[in-house]
Amino acid sequence: MNIAANPAIEADQTIYLKDYQKPSYIVDSVELNIQVYADHTLVSATLVMQRQTEDELVLLGRDLELQSIHVNGKPLSESEYKLDTEQLVIGNAPDQATIETVVRIHPESNTQLEGLYQASSDLFVTQNEPEGFRKITFYPDRPDVLSVFTTRVEADKKFPVLLANGNLIETGEAGEGRHYAIWQDPTKKPSYLFACVIGDLAVMKDRYTTSEGRDVALEIYAEEKDIPKCKIAMEALKHSMRWDEEHYGRPYDLDNYMIVATSAFNMGAMENKGLNIFNTSCVLADEEFTTDAAIMRVQSVIAHEYFHNWTGNRITCRDWFQLCLKEGLTVFRDQSFSENLQSAAVQRIDDVAVLKAHQFPEDSGPLSHPPRPDHFVEINNFYTATVYEKGAEINRMMATLLGKAKFRMGTDEYFRRHDGEAVTVEDWVAALSAGSGVDLSSFLIWYNQPGTPKLEVHGEYDAEAQTYCLNFKQSLKAHPKYPNLQAVPIPVALALFDAESGEQLTLNSAALFENGVKDGVYLFDQEQARIEFTGVKAKPVVSLLRNFSAPVNLEFNYSDKELAFLLQYETNGFNRWQATQTLLERILLNDQPADIYVQAMLNTLPGVIEQDPLLASRLFDVPTEGYLGSRIDVDYRPSKIQEKRNALLNKLARAFADTAKEIYLSLDPDLQSDFSQAMGTRALRNIMLTMIARQGDDSAFDLAYEQYHTGNMSERLGALKVLVWNDAPQAQEVLADFYSRFEDEALSLDQWFMVQAAHPQATAETIAYLTQHPDYDLAVPNRIRAVSGGLNANPVNTWGFGVQHYITLAKYLDEKNPIVGSRLLQVLSRWYTLAEPQRSEVKAQLEALKPLVKSKNVCETLNSMLSV
Repeated sequence: MNIAANPAIEADQTIYLKDYQKPSYIVDSVELNIQVYADHTLVSATLVMQRQTEDELVLLGRDLELQSIHVNGKPLSESEYKLDTEQLVIGNAPDQATIETVVRIHPESNTQLEGLYQASSDLFVTQNEPEGFRKITFYPDRPDVLSVFTTRVEADKKFPVLLANGNLIETGEAGEGRHYAIWQDPTKKPSYLFACVIGDLAVMKDRYTTSEGRDVALEIYAEEKDIPKCKIAMEALKHSMRWDEEHYGRPYDLDNYMIVATSAFNMGAMENKGLNIFNTSCVLADEEFTTDAAIMRVQSVIAHEYFHNWTGNRITCRDWFQLCLKEGLTVFRDQSFSENLQSAAVQRIDDVAVLKAHQFPEDSGPLSHPPRPDHFVEINNFYTATVYEKGAEINRMMATLLGKAKFRMGTDEYFRRHDGEAVTVEDWVAALSAGSGVDLSSFLIWYNQPGTPKLEVHGEYDAEAQTYCLNFKQSLKAHPKYPNLQAVPIPVALALFDAESGEQLTLNSAALFENGVKDGVYLFDQEQARIEFTGVKAKPVVSLLRNFSAPVNLEFNYSDKELAFLLQYETNGFNRWQATQTLLERILLNDQPADIYVQAMLNTLPGVIEQDPLLASRLFDVPTEGYLGSRIDVDYRPSKIQEKRNALLNKLARAFADTAKEIYLSLDPDLQSDFSQAMGTRALRNIMLTMIARQGDDSAFDLAYEQYHTGNMSERLGALKVLVWNDAPQAQEVLADFYSRFEDEALSLDQWFMVQAAHPQATAETIAYLTQHPDYDLAVPNRIRAVSGGLNANPVNTWGFGVQHYITLAKYLDEKNPIVGSRLLQVLSRWYTLAEPQRSEVKAQLEALKPLVKSKNVCETLNSMLSV
C-alpha cells in the first residue's frame, strides 16, 4: 500500500506493532462529571496518574474545546502545555500527577457516532471502541491503561435514565429541573470500555443468581414500544451467563448487567463493562417482527457481548494490534454457545458460510492482512472478517487438537494468569499451552501472516497391502508485504467410509492424534507429509477437514460420484453440506453437468428432512453469485455467473417438479415444539415455495399470498420475496401491506427496503426510488445497509450502476460517518478481477474518488484497494 500516494494521508501516520512502547503514565483512578445541555456538553475529568517512563505526559483528545487545566491543583498557563488537534502534552509533569481538565463537546452534532453522541432527540449514548473516548475528554486513550472509573452524569429531567458502568452509588437533584446519578465501576478497565447513556427509555427487568450466589439485576433498555421484543434477548442473556459458568467456570462479577438498544449505532453491539450498547437489530426479536435468522443472531450477539466480560474486559488487549485476541476467542465462544440453540451441524455450516463469503475473499484481495496486523493507519478499518472469523478459526483449531478437557485446563490457566491485565496473543497461546500441557506455539504463525493456505491431498490405495495413504502438501499465494510465509499447523479431522456399504471405518494410523477410533485428527505442520492407514480391506471414500477443522482451501481429487456418496452417507452434517458445495462449485465454475448433484439431492433429501429439517434446508444452499465471483481472479463476468446459477436453479426446480408442492404442503411449523425444528420447517417451506415459482406454476403465487397473510415474519418475508421477485400480480399489494403494517417498526421496514433493492431485475431507478424515500435516512446505518446490502446481493447490478451508488455513499459518509463509508466502499475491493472494459471503468471511478475524500478510514481503504 502506497500511503503517500494520497495527500490526505502521510506515511508517518502509519502505526507499527514493532514500535509499541508502554504508556508514560498509568491512571490509578478517574472521576468524570458529564453535564449534558441542549447545545453542548461539559466534561470535567480528574485523573490520578503515576509516571512509568521518562517520556512526557501525553493525553489524547480530538474535537475537544479545552476550558481549563490544573495539575496537582495548580492552573496551567498556555505556555505550560502543548495542544493540537490530537493531543495535549504536559511538559515537566511530576511523577505523581492529578490532572483536572474541563472540556466542551458537541454530541448533538456528532454524526460519526463515536465518543458521546445524540442518537435521537431523546437519547445520548457512547461508542468508545477503539478510540472514541478521546472525543469525550483528554486521556491516555489506549487499551493498556486500566483504571477505576467513577462517573457522575447530569442532565435535564426529560432524560430520566442516567447510566454508566458499574454500580449505582448515588442519585439526586441538580437544580433547575436537572438531576444526576453517580456510578462506580470497581473493576479496572481501559477507556474504550467506558460507557454512559442519557435518555428517555423504558426498561425490562429480571434477575440472575450466579454460581457464586451473587444476585445480579438484569436490565434491558429500549423504546417503550420495543420492550416486548426484549424477552428473547433477556432469556439469551440468562442462558449465556449459565453457559459461561458451566463451560468456562466464569461467573459474572458485578451487581447489575445492563443493555441499551439504539438504531443509531455503527456496530452490532459493544461490550462496555456492565453496560452494553446494542444496535437494535441485535437485541430486538419477536417472531412477528423479525425472522428466525434474526432471532438466532440476537441470541448469538447477546452471548458474544456477555462473554466479552472475561475475554475482552477482565482480560483485555495490550494494544489494538491484538484485537483478534479478544474478538477471535469470543467469536469462537459464541459459536460454541449457538450450537446449543440449533442443529450443531447447521451452526457450523452458517459459520463457515460467513467465513467463505467474507473472509476468504478478503484474504485473496488487496485488503488481505494477518489476523494480527503489524501496521495500520486507521484501526477502525481492521474490524474485519479476518480479525473476527479467522481469529475464531485459529482458536477452534487449537481447541480441536486439545479436546474439551485440555482446552478447559488451558483457558483456566489463562484466566488465572492474566485476570486484570492487558495482554498479547503470545500470552494467550503460552497460557493455553501451559495449562493443557501441549505446546501450541506454532499456531502463532497463523496470527502473523495473511492468506488462505491451499491444502492439496492425494489418496493412494494398495489392495495387496491393504493400506490407504494420504499425501499432503500446503502452499500459500505470495504476498508482496510478507515475503517469508511459513508452513502453518493444519489440524485435519478425517474419517474413512466403506465405498459399498457407507459404513464408517475404524482408523488405524500412528500419525493421528487419536488412534483406533472412527474420528481422528492429523496435525499437518510441514510443507509436505504422508500418512498411512492399515487394515483397509477395500478402497475407501475419505472425508477430510470434517467440521471444517482448519480455514484452508482443500483440493482433493474427489470424483463426482464420491462427493455424491458423501452427501448421502457422511455422518458429519457439515461435511454433507461441504460435499454439495464442492459439487456445485464444479458445476458453476467448471461447466460440469449437474445431473449427479440433482440425483443425489433427490436420493438424500427425504431422510434428512425427517432427521433434521434445518440441515435439509441448508443442503439446498447454492453458492451466491458474490461468493462464486470471489473464486475468480481474472476475467470475472458477473452476468455469465448469474446465467449459470439461474440455469442450475431452474434444473433443480424441474427435478423437484413432482415433489416440491407435496413437501411444501406436508410441512407444518406449528406442529414443532422445538424452535430449531420449527425454524428448519419454515426454511424448507420457503425453499419449496421458491422452487414451485421457478417451475412456472402460478399456484405458487396463491400459496405465497396465503403464507404472507398467515405466517410469522420468516414465512411472511419468504412469501414476499417470491411475489415481488417474480413480479406476481399480488406483488404491489403485499408490498403496500407490508409497509403499512411495519412503517413504525424500523427493523421490519429495513426488510421492506432490502427486498426491493435485492430484486433480480432491480434498476438504477429502483435504488433511486428507495434512497429518495421519506423513510430512507443516511443518519441510520441500518437503513443504509438495508439498501446497499440488498443491491450487493446481485453482482450484475453491483458492478453496473451500483459502482456509482457505493462511491457516492463513500464520498458523502467520508465526512459524516467515515467508519460506515469505508466499509461500504470495500464492496468494490475486487474490482481488479473484472473483465475488460469493466475493470478499467471501475478503476477510473475509484481513482476519481481519491482527491474527494480525506478521512483516514476511507483513504486507507481506497489506497489499499488501488494498490493491486
